[in-house]
Parts: sequence; structure tokens; C-alpha cells
Amino acid sequence: MQYMIALPLALASLAAAQTPSLSDALGSQNSSLSSLNALLASNSQFSESLNRLQNVTILAPSNDALSAVTSNNESALLLANSDYLQALLSYHILNGTYHNDSFGDESVFIPTLLTNKTYTNVTGGQVVEAQLHDNNVTFFSALKENATIITPNVNFTGGTIHIIDRVLAIPQNVTETLSNANLTAAEGAISTANLTDSVVDTPNITIFAPNNDAFNAIGSIIGNLTSDQLTNIAGYHVVNGSVNYSADLQNTTLTAANGQDITITILNGTAYANSAKITVPDILLENGVVHVIDQVLNPDNTSAAPDTTASSATPAFTNASSGSEGVPFTSGVTTPTTTFPAATSAGGEAESSSSEDAAMPMKTGAVGAAALFGGVAIIANL
Repeated sequence: MQYMIALPLALASLAAAQTPSLSDALGSQNSSLSSLNALLASNSQFSESLNRLQNVTILAPSNDALSAVTSNNESALLLANSDYLQALLSYHILNGTYHNDSFGDESVFIPTLLTNKTYTNVTGGQVVEAQLHDNNVTFFSALKENATIITPNVNFTGGTIHIIDRVLAIPQNVTETLSNANLTAAEGAISTANLTDSVVDTPNITIFAPNNDAFNAIGSIIGNLTSDQLTNIAGYHVVNGSVNYSADLQNTTLTAANGQDITITILNGTAYANSAKITVPDILLENGVVHVIDQVLNPDNTSAAPDTTASSATPAFTNASSGSEGVPFTSGVTTPTTTFPAATSAGGEAESSSSEDAAMPMKTGAVGAAALFGGVAIIANL
């Protein structure tokens, strides 16, 4: 009997002894992680804290992934900032152990160890989106930038490591995100309504951001809106105190910042806010999430419902039509140089994240260093 008890204990001890520490696990992959090891070596205190972690998943950028970042002078300068570097590395550590076969076709939103209030205002830690896409596990960060696992399940005593082909990008604040996502009319409308500080500083928000086509479709009435009406309309697109990722959306109502309800409807895997279709879900924010929609929501028409038979979006505002002066609210807004497709209905068409093709994978090279690393806001902390 003693032998039968002792044998499993001995086998468990042997397995534990054979599982490497984090330093050893990273070192055993030195051919592809030498750049990451060098970064950790330059931050010994942070490196020591990593070795004490338990039940985590580390997304380790390969040498090529880090080289693509450090070859840019602006990005290299940011990585030289110890505070920022620690925040960036923390964003690559998932809270929980997730092996390669843990992920499926539906998106999941996993909290990371990035909780530094300088870089995030999401309770419980900034998240990454993860999804099995084209048979590869892919992680989505700021502006839907993606990173794919190239070497999975490098186990260590505190969890597991996945080597990824790109560096994750810390989500930006609302203004930077809307600008870099080509949602310039939404950015301008928030600014014109004097709500910029509120949406940037409020923790845990969900924004339903109409694309530029949606604002253009009601251009004829924009000039007749009073300041109070515009503030009410803008507030009807923001939900405070609740980060509602696409995985959380269901047939329900959400209370907007202006006090009125937005009706969420799921039809055939597609999510709607009132009658507006979510065309690009889950653009992560420093303080929450943005879902791009194809109509401007009307707080005086809260009963507007989806029309799945319509070939194009019908404005929720009666007698509204395109204006003659171009897309409203974009005068004075910096024209983005990115290729993110959210600005127009045609360019940003996508299902909700319940669809396996909904993740809208983007490649890092289209965005540039300032967008990836928070631009001026981060440089100011050097």
C-alpha cells in the first residue's frame, strides 16, 4: 500500500522537476527569443517578478517581431522607457493558463496583467481578444492589430508560453483610437459636443461609433441641431461603467450616458444597436471598447429596429439625407494616414465576433509607431 501511494507522489515530483522555470523556458528558446531575453535582462527587477508568477500565459514576441518594432526610432525610444516597457510586457501576460487548444472560433476577451493606470482604465486589467482564425490562434490588440502563435505551449512552472509573430499594441484613448480607425466624424462630433474629456477619462465605457458614411447620411440636419441636441445625441452612443465586448452582447438593453436605453438585438449572428448594424466589433480602448455601427442613433427614435431586408442602412432620423458640405464634423480633424477600414460602410463591413470571420485581422505595418504605442501621450511620460 505504501508503495502504491509513494509511486504517484514520486512521479509528480519528477514531472515538477522536469518543468523548467520561466528563465529556463525562455532560455531554451533562445534562438527565437534572444531579443526578449535581452529586454528582460535590462529590467532585472521586473524579470525577477516574472519568475514568481503562477497560472499565467505569456505571449512572447519573437526576435523578428521585436526587430520590426525596434527598427523604428520612435518605437525604440519608447522601449527605452522602463515604465512603458514594463506596461507593454505586462500586456503580453494573460491572467490564466491557456494552452493552444483552449481557443475556438468565437472570440474571447482575456484580462492581462496590464493594470498600470497610466496606460489603462479598465477594471481587472486591459484585455486582449483571442480567436482561432484560419486554423491559427490569433490575438488582437489596439486597432485590431493581430499577432499569431508560431510556437505554442512552451510550458514552465508558472504556466505556459506562446511565441507570437508580432508585438501586441497597448490600446489607446478614445480620441487617438477614433482618429486612427478613420472614425473622424465620430471624433469630431464628440469634440463639438464638448464630451472629449468625459469619454477619455471615464473608466469602463462602451462606445457605439457611427462610421463616416452614417454621419454623412444625416448631413442635411446637422446644421439645425442645437448644442443640447448634439450633446444628447453624442451621449446616446456611450455606455458608462460597463465594458460590453461582442461576446457579452445579447438581446438586452443598455443604458446610455444620456439616460436612455439602447436595444441590443442579435439576428443570425449579427449584432445591432437599435436599428444600426455593428459592422466592426471590438476596437479596444484604453478605457473600454468601441463598436462601429452603420447609423447614427437617434435618442428621439429609440424604438428603431433592425431591417434585415434593406440593402443599405436607413437613417434613424426622419427626412435626413446627405449634406452638401461633405462629411459632418470632420473639419479641423486630423486626416488619418492609416488603412483601417472602419470609416465607411463598405470598407468596414463585418459580422459580429460570433462569426469566425469577424475578427477583422489587420497587419501591423499599416498603422505605424505612433498609433501602435500611443503617440504623444506615451512620449510625454518619458
